[in-house]
Amino acid sequence: MRILSLDHVVLTVKDIDQTVAFYSGVLGMEEVVFAGGRRALRFGGQKINLHKAGAEFLPHAQMPTSGAGDLCFLVESLEAVERRLAEAQVHIEEGPVFRAGAVSPLRSIYIRDPDGNLVELAEPQDVVIAGGS
Repeated sequence: MRILSLDHVVLTVKDIDQTVAFYSGVLGMEEVVFAGGRRALRFGGQKINLHKAGAEFLPHAQMPTSGAGDLCFLVESLEAVERRLAEAQVHIEEGPVFRAGAVSPLRSIYIRDPDGNLVELAEPQDVVIAGGS
C-alpha cells in the first residue's frame, strides 16, 4: 500500500459562518457547498470540511472538539502573508521562525483561527536551515 496525498481534513467548529469568513476572507480559501448543504473550504487540490460542534456528520472523530486543530499551509510569499494579516488585523502568535517541513525547511508564521486552532502559514525554503525544527 502507498498513500498518495491528503484529500481533506475535517475541522469541528463552533460557528461555521465565522470560520468561513476567516478562512475565505483572510486566507483566501474558496468556500464550497456539497452533499445537500455541507460546507467546506478549498485551497489548491485539498479542502477542509466543516462540522458544527454538537451537530457533526457521521461518521466523525471519536471525540470531535473545536479548537484542537494544528494546521500548516504552504504559501508563496511570507511577506505577502504578513501584509494580509496586518490589513485584516490578525494577531501573529509567533514568527517568522524556521521549522522543518515534510519536504523542505520552512519559514513560518503562526496565527489562530476563530476557534483557537493553531494555523501555521509557511514558505518553503530552498536551502537547509541550521537549527530548524
